[in-house]
Amino acid sequence: MAESIFVQVASYRDPQLIPTLHSLIRQAARPDRLRVVVCWQHGLDEMIGMFFAHGFSHWQVVKYGGLTVHRLMFAEATLELIDVPAMESQGACWARHLIQQQYAGEAYTLQIDSHHRFVQGWDRLAIDMLESLRDESEKPVLTAYLPAFEPADDDPSRRGQHPTFLMFDRFVAAGALLVAARRIPEWEAQAKPVKARFYSAHFAFVDGHFSTTVQHDPAYFFHGEEISIGVRAFTHGYDLYHPHRVLAWHEYTRDYRAKMWDDHTPENQALGLVKTVWFERDRLSQERNRALLGVDGVSAASIDFGPYGLGQVRTLAEYEAYAGVSFARRAATPEALRGDLPAAGAAHPETSPARLRCSHDVAVELYLGDLDGLSRLKHIAFTVLAADGEALHDELQSANGFTRRIAEHNGWLSRRLIFQSGANRTPVRYVARFVDADDITAHELVRDVPPYSSPTSP
Repeated sequence: MAESIFVQVASYRDPQLIPTLHSLIRQAARPDRLRVVVCWQHGLDEMIGMFFAHGFSHWQVVKYGGLTVHRLMFAEATLELIDVPAMESQGACWARHLIQQQYAGEAYTLQIDSHHRFVQGWDRLAIDMLESLRDESEKPVLTAYLPAFEPADDDPSRRGQHPTFLMFDRFVAAGALLVAARRIPEWEAQAKPVKARFYSAHFAFVDGHFSTTVQHDPAYFFHGEEISIGVRAFTHGYDLYHPHRVLAWHEYTRDYRAKMWDDHTPENQALGLVKTVWFERDRLSQERNRALLGVDGVSAASIDFGPYGLGQVRTLAEYEAYAGVSFARRAATPEALRGDLPAAGAAHPETSPARLRCSHDVAVELYLGDLDGLSRLKHIAFTVLAADGEALHDELQSANGFTRRIAEHNGWLSRRLIFQSGANRTPVRYVARFVDADDITAHELVRDVPPYSSPTSP
């Protein structure tokens, strides 16, 4: 199966699925070497006939292991749709895990989302990039947050042409590390992919055996997926790299499609349409992620991760040194915060804790329905305090349109205060001052910072 590619696509009620498949296959240099497996989590309005109407043919239906799989062809590529009604989904990582069970020994694998566009010959380019790294890595992984595209604009010349790298962004309240993308500096001068600290779940190209060695944990939900796979890959001996040329584009807004957290709600659970609400899956997933990575010093001793644990080639501490992060402190080094390329032999962050910046994500939840004078407000001033009263963070929120937004949310104000502080400075409470046009504080509310914030949509 020389140069065959096992393409993994998790799709949830996404009208961009078929255009993504068209681009993936049509833009490939060798579509005959593509085997595309989609976890097709579809709504009642999505039928298999949509694929026939868009040029897919040679339909077969097979059943095995309790699954219904539709087999189709398009331009010599093989497509397999794992049929999952959307209300029966158990999350993105569960869907990716389901796909990985279909791996059949292909030479390479590509994991993507269902909202992409591809450059011409992307498959040849990706293979050449990966193979160019064999002199320095036995098991390289190409991964990136791709430049963006707009579904309504199909002109590639108006899409981003700059390859990107991933840098530390923050730890969310529940403990998952999130990353952000920036342009690779002087990328035109790069002859090969550049080393990466972090992993992207929406674009990863690697040897096919990755599908079995670093399988997705089906108990994960959404946040935590990327950092857990990145760490597990590293500890299994894989090396992370960013492509030095653009191979594809990704749609980021999600505005046009339904998400699982729109469907798997308490209301639909009460109607018997879903078994478990999304935020309960998220809570359990985040607990698992904190234990796997030791976030806040949580121990993994009580959890059997089975095949979804860390590898034995490198340690978690070695990953922290490489990436410049401390999971126990929710912190990052100056190098990681700047987005410097990872350096071989870097010391573990805990050797110089004073250099670390701790990441905080404070959830503000205030009921304002019984407060008067809100229509006269100028702004709300938030201050986050440490136990000794030191102000760790100040932030202003304009009151423009404030009363309308509060009315739309039944009197509640919800906001996230995201910031960094020095090591060992933990936020314990926040103050919200409601300031009127005369700069007089009309109301002041003080609340404790919850140790684990209420779930919010990812």
